[in-house]
Amino acid sequence: MPKGLPTAILGRTGLEVTRLAYGAGHRKPMDDAQRETILNAVLDAGINLIDTAISYGNSEELIGRYISHRRDEFYVATKGHEWERDALLRGLDTSLGRLKLDYVDVFQLHGPSVDECEADGLVDAMLEMRRQGKARWIGVSTNLPHLPTFLEWGVFDVFQLPYSALERDHEGWITRSAEAGAGILIRGGVALGEPGVGKGDPSQWRRFEEAGLDELREPGESRTAFVLRFTLSHPHAHANLVGTTNPAHVKENVEAMLRGPLSSDVHAEAVRRLEGKKI
Repeated sequence: MPKGLPTAILGRTGLEVTRLAYGAGHRKPMDDAQRETILNAVLDAGINLIDTAISYGNSEELIGRYISHRRDEFYVATKGHEWERDALLRGLDTSLGRLKLDYVDVFQLHGPSVDECEADGLVDAMLEMRRQGKARWIGVSTNLPHLPTFLEWGVFDVFQLPYSALERDHEGWITRSAEAGAGILIRGGVALGEPGVGKGDPSQWRRFEEAGLDELREPGESRTAFVLRFTLSHPHAHANLVGTTNPAHVKENVEAMLRGPLSSDVHAEAVRRLEGKKI
């Protein structure tokens, strides 16, 4: 597969990450051979950031089993889902054991509310992880209405946020967060892919058709590729987490990224149409 993917600096972490990253969550069981194939295909494609979580089935374990020996080729971000300090600390140790690593590059809280995050010193626990060297940087996977408060705290190095052409609620907040120095990981950057090809929600993807975005696609370009390039067009969407179990989809995503962002004219027209201003 081609390399030379576009990169960005992940905020104040200073990590140079490929703007196409790999979301390693999987909802259905995968056999070892299948997982070995896809994880190595991701690295062979030049993708250098993999995002997982302790709650993603055996995702961490399979990463450890099949690509931990290629550690110098990728950064790893994982997430914890415990809202009690000691449990969160134990969870990171469990993740490190599964991943066969001494540290992760980014450790994130996985979707807490502000109240949950404040309840038992979770931020202090994460700062302790960083002091111990078990997590180089800390972050939170979140959304509105919690993001403004988390941003105001000024302690998170990375925010993982939902965004795509079909889900633009966080568009301005992505910029505000990046301008405050945070690295931005995007989840849902292809809206889970066009229904029938990916796992996208038909009701969400109906917006694509209603906005007439098919008229803006390049010849031979899939709807999923167009949405990925729309996401890439946001200058502060540092890394777009796209998950798949199909190496052919990895190839298609890489090719879309190599075509680069939408042109300014096409992007502006797509925004006009999505906002119901089609002329």
